[in-house]
Amino acid sequence: MKKFTAILLSMVFLLSFFTPALAGKKAEPPQKEAKYAIPNSVMNITKENTYPNPTEDLPFLQPSELAKELIDSSRVKIENPDLIRMLNETSINSTPFAIGYRAIVYLGEWPLSYESAETSPNWEFQKINTNYYDNRGGTAPYKIHYVQEQQKVVRGGLTAKIKNAPDVQKMMLLTAAKKTGLPLAFETVIGAGTKKDQIYNIQPKRLGYLYGYAPAINEKGKVTYGEVYLMLKGNKKMIVVKNVTSQGIGAWIPIQDHVSFGFVSSERPR
Repeated sequence: MKKFTAILLSMVFLLSFFTPALAGKKAEPPQKEAKYAIPNSVMNITKENTYPNPTEDLPFLQPSELAKELIDSSRVKIENPDLIRMLNETSINSTPFAIGYRAIVYLGEWPLSYESAETSPNWEFQKINTNYYDNRGGTAPYKIHYVQEQQKVVRGGLTAKIKNAPDVQKMMLLTAAKKTGLPLAFETVIGAGTKKDQIYNIQPKRLGYLYGYAPAINEKGKVTYGEVYLMLKGNKKMIVVKNVTSQGIGAWIPIQDHVSFGFVSSERPR
């Protein structure tokens, strides 16, 4: 027993010796790689933009208690905000004398949900501006900065024709914005005269070109369609979806109020 006590005391002593040393070093959480980190060449022009873009705010519509009950009763996922809004406006009064009552209401064919397969940025989606200066006759570096020469409208859209395109666009926009955390819109405008103070030097005997690009997100995935029925059977109410189909779809969604810059210096005109 004495021998066991001595071993136990030794272990306690060793633990008290190592604990302060270990306590001084906190375990660092693993660094998460930002999948959609904005490169240094891409700058936010929200404050500088001479055209105030409206914020594309499409929050996920919260279903009412009845709408949630109906959505949960469906075997097919329902995420379409417009369909959820319609279900939110639906009112069904239950009655204790509904035994034997049965009704089926056809609500139409709807795009029900969108499942994302790939979300990738293209920082040079569309060229929107070129600032140029010829310093071949100069003796000192010339400083050039971005000035938008003309107003530019940048539009995205679906990559193929599809039924109920506006509904599909809304679901794709919601998904892409949530995945990237970026301000996305299917249309963004860069106003004429928009400037940025970032300086680029053009050395003597050279020409300088400062290109401006509108970045965008390329969203690809699958949209699910179905014929939606509201079924009332006694006191029970449920959503039944028939003739379910799926279709692959892609979209380009511009990143609002952002410009990607590319500077090129050369001895000859480009």
